[in-house]
Amino acid sequence: MDPNLIADTREKMRKALEVLHSDIATIRTGKATPSLVENIQVSVYNGASKLKVMEVATVGVQDAHSLVLTPFDASITEEIRKGIMDSGAGLNPSSDGQVIRINIPPLSSERRQELIHLMRQKLENGHVMIRQIRHEALNDLKKGDLPEDENSRLEKEIQRATDEFIGQIDALGKRKEEELLQI
Repeated sequence: MDPNLIADTREKMRKALEVLHSDIATIRTGKATPSLVENIQVSVYNGASKLKVMEVATVGVQDAHSLVLTPFDASITEEIRKGIMDSGAGLNPSSDGQVIRINIPPLSSERRQELIHLMRQKLENGHVMIRQIRHEALNDLKKGDLPEDENSRLEKEIQRATDEFIGQIDALGKRKEEELLQI
């Protein structure tokens, strides 16, 4: 058995939480935030490359309801704009040839509920990831020939870590839901 089982388990849980955090950030609220577009894949240079928006442009927040993208290469401005439109993110970018502006429309209450439902699905996936990591750690623990009291102590430590990360996921969900419900 690995002597760093608890530390490795906590690290895996931390990474799972980071992945979930990034995933949740892509759910748009009524506010403009760069995370809405920076990971959208766009086809540039006549389809020669498929890159993320953050790799081809700087993304800035102009005000609470608009983003401004400044492409590193002005010749691909239109390709970036089209890629964002075709991404399915529900955004309608406009371009003046140099910069791309995206107005973030306010969410309808029906759309807010859909996004809350989507967020809850993502949170449940996060719970599943954490529980899977716990399950793997407990299996690794059973493979080791440890005294019963040491085994019990490590099981409790793994469960404490699990509870801590599940709590962080729940807090993340609560904050995001409050954001989604703000008008």
